[in-house]
Amino acid sequence: MMPFKIDILWTDAVFFVLLASIFILIFFQRKQMKHARWTQVFKNKVGMSSAVVLFFYLCIAFLDSLHFRPELSQRLPNQETLYATQVESVLDLILSPLDVQMETTYAAPFATTSFAEEPHLVQGQVVYDFEPLRYTAEHIPPDTPTLTEISHIMRAALPLTGLLTAVTLVVIFFLVTLGSPTRIKALFIRIIRPAPRGVCWRTFMITWVLMLFLCTTLYYLSRHYHIFGTDKIGQDVFYQAVKSIRTGVMIGTLTTLVMLPFALLMGTLAGYFRGVIDDVIQYTYMTLSSIPGILLIAASVLILEVFMNQHAQWFASTAARADARLFALCVILGLTSWTSLCRLIRAETLKLRELDYVLAAQALGVRNLMIILKHIFPNLLHIILITIVLDFSGLVLAEAVLSYIGVGVDPSMQSFGNMINSARLELAREPTVWWPLAAAFIFMFVLVLAANLFADTVRDALDPRKAG
Repeated sequence: MMPFKIDILWTDAVFFVLLASIFILIFFQRKQMKHARWTQVFKNKVGMSSAVVLFFYLCIAFLDSLHFRPELSQRLPNQETLYATQVESVLDLILSPLDVQMETTYAAPFATTSFAEEPHLVQGQVVYDFEPLRYTAEHIPPDTPTLTEISHIMRAALPLTGLLTAVTLVVIFFLVTLGSPTRIKALFIRIIRPAPRGVCWRTFMITWVLMLFLCTTLYYLSRHYHIFGTDKIGQDVFYQAVKSIRTGVMIGTLTTLVMLPFALLMGTLAGYFRGVIDDVIQYTYMTLSSIPGILLIAASVLILEVFMNQHAQWFASTAARADARLFALCVILGLTSWTSLCRLIRAETLKLRELDYVLAAQALGVRNLMIILKHIFPNLLHIILITIVLDFSGLVLAEAVLSYIGVGVDPSMQSFGNMINSARLELAREPTVWWPLAAAFIFMFVLVLAANLFADTVRDALDPRKAG
């Protein structure tokens, strides 16, 4: 018997299916991909670096999607195993015990004492003093400068960085070269002497090592300090920011997965068949576009909240309820944000249906379905990919805005929007508690910036107007 019970949430299942579909597509289309135009992305240094950063964010989201419930020590009289009601993830195990180490209240980043003076009794008198924190810098002598100790911790992270770098690069090189000694030698040559128009393997290695060093250093520092301080209830802000990554990635990926079928189907039908079908579809997305998006989303979320309250027995845990709301929010955002991509696909389809090879296929009696599948869809791929990557960062920011106004993800779920929503009152304190907002800003800024840079590279590589 395993000492835990695997708990697959709705978003976990969809996310795993999406990742599996991508890997299967890459495996079966690997030969064609070598000559595809979108591989030009990895010949661009900015595109390669941003792809590595996004990959690390996806890895964190993946680790945080492996949920389970640990086994309890108590057993029922019939020897039935009991499991905890609280759902944990593999990322929680890696970051443990940050999730349970709670200080009394606020603590500044890398501080060893409380942020504000706290009262305590000394010989019958109330004395205000900065109390030492309970879960930070326990082994550090009081006279040791903080920067000196931080430098020692960073040097201690170097061996782990080197080990992880060696292991991951061996795995990556094996997958790229399929274990062929000739290909491995050629790959090393390309790293040492990169070709002017080849894949930026040197840039990949530099970014990979830097990201690994950053991750291991932050991990080591989190064992001794509150890197981004603590919030009002004493919870580590660094832990909150890392846990918020999954929410942002889920919003960006799952919403796109919901939006794409509607936009592709409706836009293609409207552009190819025109006439009454085009009028009905245009009327539909123009009506949706005329409704303020925030109001439509807020109304849908409030209706969902009432429904979930009336059927609380459907959810086995708080995490399941919060995840159901996240999944529903992705569906709502997808159903309300497909109109812009639908317009682009309709306009491109109107142009494609007038090209000579499409007209020739129609004259030869080829069925409309085959024309759409063989001639229309392949030529829409660049627009779809460009729009998806561009919309990803916008959806991450949309979650932050929606959670800030109270109609986003569940308040019990860690997200950038909930962090910003909690930080707005802390900014009004005296002295100001700025680090929760700064942590959310830094993690979300890196994610959105990497997504935008990657989107620009994809657009340049796939745009037919920039061919050649």
